[in-house]
Amino acid sequence: MEETKWVISEEHNKERLDKAIVKLHGEWSRTIIQEWAKEGRIEVNGKAAKSNHKVQSGDEVVVYPKEPEEIDIVPENIPLGILYEDDDVIVVNKPRGMVVHPAPGHPGGTLVNALMFHCKDLSGINGEIRPGIVHRIDKDTSGVLVAAKNDKAHEHLSRQLKDKKTERIYKTIVHGNIPHEHGTIDAPIGRDPMDRQKMTVTDKNAKDAVTHFNVIERFGNYTFLECRLETGRTHQIRVHLQYIGHAVAGDPKYGHRNTLPINGQALHAARLGFVHPSKEEYMEWEAPMPEDMDGLLDDLRKKS
Repeated sequence: MEETKWVISEEHNKERLDKAIVKLHGEWSRTIIQEWAKEGRIEVNGKAAKSNHKVQSGDEVVVYPKEPEEIDIVPENIPLGILYEDDDVIVVNKPRGMVVHPAPGHPGGTLVNALMFHCKDLSGINGEIRPGIVHRIDKDTSGVLVAAKNDKAHEHLSRQLKDKKTERIYKTIVHGNIPHEHGTIDAPIGRDPMDRQKMTVTDKNAKDAVTHFNVIERFGNYTFLECRLETGRTHQIRVHLQYIGHAVAGDPKYGHRNTLPINGQALHAARLGFVHPSKEEYMEWEAPMPEDMDGLLDDLRKKS
């Protein structure tokens, strides 16, 4: 890709370099610009500059863009439960059992493989194995997930997640009878030092994690909950509910050995809402409960 040059005008005087370039170019995301700056691809007056450098009017800025990397993913014609799609985003209802992106042991059959076949155009911010993926839901969690079709949309959505401006509502069946109608679990989550495949509530190398819950229905030995994520840590709802003594039913990693007959955790991403990257208006989508969870709820109602 050819280099791009600007002379900074008074309008951008004393502005951060990355912010100025976003405004000057219009199609490069701030994330990409920051990566290029780290690689020495951005110069101010002939010298490599950091993304937080404050430019002055009259400065000459030169950007040497990095050639986009080929994404080595095989597109697969896998059916997608599309809830919404436009030039910026695609919102899907991921089925239980589908891995979101390729990883060791799961080179194919993933949501990304399906999206690559359907869309042909996805953002590249997350690298070769995770194009378009803004947030994840676990393999055995079903429900609403959004993917970005371009880098600007990806950055816009990522910023909303970071700033806690998205609406993420999950529904789950948990062990035990939760006595409170609603509550908040505010407990930091980090890697479990005893099992690197698991997360746990800990103060060591952890990040803040907050989950709000409301009781929908009680069945004696089980409770049907609605959970709202304030943060989005790995396995957050599963870890938090185990932490308060009400593990998610069917959870093979954090749950009970004797549990409800379901293949994977009884956890469903029911609703997702965010401000659309281009339309700048709040939009929201819901995914119907999967048949297996509906069946469990029917059985519990009959027995209670």
